[in-house]
Amino acid sequence: MLFKKNTSLGKTKSNLLIFLFFIFPFFLHSEQNLEGNYTNIKILDKISSKNILVKLKNGEAKKYKDLLIKSMKCKNSEFDDNPEITAYIQVSDLTNKNKDDVFVFNGWMFSSSPSITPFDHPVYDIWLISCY
Repeated sequence: MLFKKNTSLGKTKSNLLIFLFFIFPFFLHSEQNLEGNYTNIKILDKISSKNILVKLKNGEAKKYKDLLIKSMKCKNSEFDDNPEITAYIQVSDLTNKNKDDVFVFNGWMFSSSPSITPFDHPVYDIWLISCY
């Protein structure tokens, strides 16, 4: 009777070690790249029918005419076939003298579905364009 050595167990262990040390860090690195430092939004002035692309650094407020806009965080989706961009944005109306209304908009915006959490202002519309 001949005995066979079990070499498949050794191959499985070596394949697992290769995966853990060489391939797995790439997955961790790709997830960290999903969050960006800058947010691009497009602002439409409904009165003049002109739009402008505004680049926001996350965490810093930027004034555009009567609006004070601040992007807190933005993130790209991990799916390439249907990319989704989300950003947490705060918008204040500087013409509003009522100090009880802190923000005109304070929440998450989605690039593919702006109607989920709409920005409601009589003069301006804001759309999320990109995150990088």
